[in-house]
Amino acid sequence: MTFNSFSYFVFLSIVFFAFQAVAGRYRWLVLLAGSYVFYGFLLQPALLAILGFVTAFSYLAGKRIDRSEAAEKRKNLLFFSVFVNLSILVYCKYLVFLVENINLLAGLFSPGSSIPEVEPMVSIALSFFIFQAISYLADIYFRITEPEPHPGLFALYISFFPKLLQGPIERSGHLLPQLGKPYAFNYDDVRYGLLLFVWGLFLKTVVADRLAYFVDPVYDNVQAYSGIPLIMATYAYAFQLYFDFSGYTNMALGSARIFGISLTQNFKSPYLATSCTDFWRRWHISFSRWILDYIFQPLQMKWRSLGRNGTALALFVTFLLSGVWHGANWTFIAWGMLHGMFLVASTFYKPYQKKIHKILGLEKSSWHTAFQIFLTFNLVCFTYIFFRAADIQDALYIVNNMFNFHSNFLSIQNAGLKDFIIKQILSDNSKYELLILILSLATIFAVKKYNHISLFDKPLLIRWACYYCIFLGILSLHVSAKPNFIYFQF
Repeated sequence: MTFNSFSYFVFLSIVFFAFQAVAGRYRWLVLLAGSYVFYGFLLQPALLAILGFVTAFSYLAGKRIDRSEAAEKRKNLLFFSVFVNLSILVYCKYLVFLVENINLLAGLFSPGSSIPEVEPMVSIALSFFIFQAISYLADIYFRITEPEPHPGLFALYISFFPKLLQGPIERSGHLLPQLGKPYAFNYDDVRYGLLLFVWGLFLKTVVADRLAYFVDPVYDNVQAYSGIPLIMATYAYAFQLYFDFSGYTNMALGSARIFGISLTQNFKSPYLATSCTDFWRRWHISFSRWILDYIFQPLQMKWRSLGRNGTALALFVTFLLSGVWHGANWTFIAWGMLHGMFLVASTFYKPYQKKIHKILGLEKSSWHTAFQIFLTFNLVCFTYIFFRAADIQDALYIVNNMFNFHSNFLSIQNAGLKDFIIKQILSDNSKYELLILILSLATIFAVKKYNHISLFDKPLLIRWACYYCIFLGILSLHVSAKPNFIYFQF
């Protein structure tokens, strides 16, 4: 059951009306039961058992850390708790990858030797709720927050269904107080939540899923293409990924808002970022804050004696680990390393930036800002080659052949380009898809803000015209295949 399925609409309606019907002090129980039913629809009993274990273990560990007075004991308890949670994640998500690479190394040094292969395990949502549990334990250790005394509210904090599968990764200080406060029905919350949900559904089903028609044929068979098709598919994927993930986030925020709960905004126009550092302030914000607070800052403090070199090393390791978090594949590791390298370069360039800009007269130049946005966007798109490619070989093929224009422009014998133009652009169906995309993107850019729909301030006629266009777009232009959300795999 995913947010873009009819079964989810039915499920959300049932939970909402049950939430309204039940007495105030038991409303949390409706949301908790709904969250476990929602996760149970994955039909993976092991995942439900892991969710229950992580919840119970982290709840007890948090209380134990808080009660301990000795600094060394508190630290040991934190390390042990984090180790247990990460061990579950590594076992479920990375064991197959580790065994494959251990056997590969063993074959190089000792031919014929290997360890038994293991069956892959389903790990949907594990990294999101385990990271949330770790942040809860760390915040208790650093005395940023108090442990939650109510086990049911803590279980709801870990498993709240709108953010369970793909985040946002919520901090305890933000979400727990909202779960425990008295609820009062608010019409504006329900209206805004529904509008946000429908807007996210539009981004996912009308825009992101349709962009996949231009991305998947190329990236699923990269050897058949070179030059322009590879470039177009890479740029299309950048927007597919953004509208897919931001669409999910809006649907998650909307689902929570109808219950009077505000989740963390995850995007802030990331493709208008003026640097890679700025990009990570705008993209997957809850995750970037998590790795900043719980990986980068501890590493930076540990290596502070190295000065700027220590900061650069901490950044590189942090984003290398962020690549590992995204998946058990060398492509994600390469993606994380590239972002780490860009941020390291920025660290060493920053002390000279103002001086260089002043010398070149770029301090207040709008053209310079536009160039920074252009450069940052293209660097991010370059990293997406590794993020989307099936393996390192495909990624390297794209890098080596995406600027191979000779055959594209000078010869009609390039089968890859002809196939792309005829099948992906000039066919009757594709022209229809392209028209829909253009109209959809125009609708998106007509809205003043990406994540906060500012229609409530508009006159009644304009509001309902926009509502009608969005609903009509979803009903008539959606992709019937209902592909999963891209971040569903993480």
